[in-house]
Amino acid sequence: MNTLNADLHCHSVISDGTLTPEELALRAKAHGVTLWALTDHDEISGQARAATAAFTCGLDYLTGVEISVSFLDKTVHIVGLGFDADNTALQLGLSQTRGGRSLRAQEMADGLAKIGIKDAFQGALRFAGNPNLISRTHFARFMVETGVCKDTYEVFRKYLTDGKPGYVEHRWASLKNAVSWITQAGGVAVIAHPARYGFSANEEFALLSEFKGHGGRGIEVVTGSHSSAETKTYTHTALEFDLAASRGSDFHSPDESHTELGALPPLAPQLVPVWELMRSRIRRGGDGSTANTANPPR
Repeated sequence: MNTLNADLHCHSVISDGTLTPEELALRAKAHGVTLWALTDHDEISGQARAATAAFTCGLDYLTGVEISVSFLDKTVHIVGLGFDADNTALQLGLSQTRGGRSLRAQEMADGLAKIGIKDAFQGALRFAGNPNLISRTHFARFMVETGVCKDTYEVFRKYLTDGKPGYVEHRWASLKNAVSWITQAGGVAVIAHPARYGFSANEEFALLSEFKGHGGRGIEVVTGSHSSAETKTYTHTALEFDLAASRGSDFHSPDESHTELGALPPLAPQLVPVWELMRSRIRRGGDGSTANTANPPR
């Protein structure tokens, strides 16, 4: 099962992607994905659409979300998979997490205005399919459109990372709360793209230990932002900490993403795939079967 072409991390227009859930399902299918999850940031309103689209085109499906967490003064992302999207506590927690995004976005725009980049809030808002989820990515797209930078990677590097004019720190959910919301809704919590955070060895040990202590069970080993060396590192990490391994492209857009849906290498054979923990939560595509699935079409 480690060779299964699972893509369990991507984003739609409901958060900061550029494709609809339906377009993503078709794209995933066309690129050979067999098990898919839509993991919009702090938002699960697209889950019913994604599940229906997956069923229609014959994709197996797991519910998904990517929750923003503050840990050691950095933003860490926790992916939730296979949960009940109708769970009240999960919905309330995500709503509270989304609540600070508009204020943060206005502060980002104020910082950019001070260096001569005007009307950034209104410009970013045009790219946000969900105004409650306006993010740095939407600012980056506005700044590419207006010619400030040639691509979104340049925008982030020059303007939207720590210490740059458009960066504003935000306090997100706690690690404990995020993992609890996912697990209490019947899902599995996964640390997303762990190599991106730049933690020291001691800090990463603290993250992994606390994550497991709260009930976290998985880590992304193969993901769009990991080099082959980082994939090997986190293969060892998964084994050392007895964590299941996940696999996801973190696809956002055909024009912006380094890694296409379904284009990742397989997990190492010694790893336990995270989907093995959720066999009963997978909605089988195209055959009408559900096994305690969280989101049958409505």
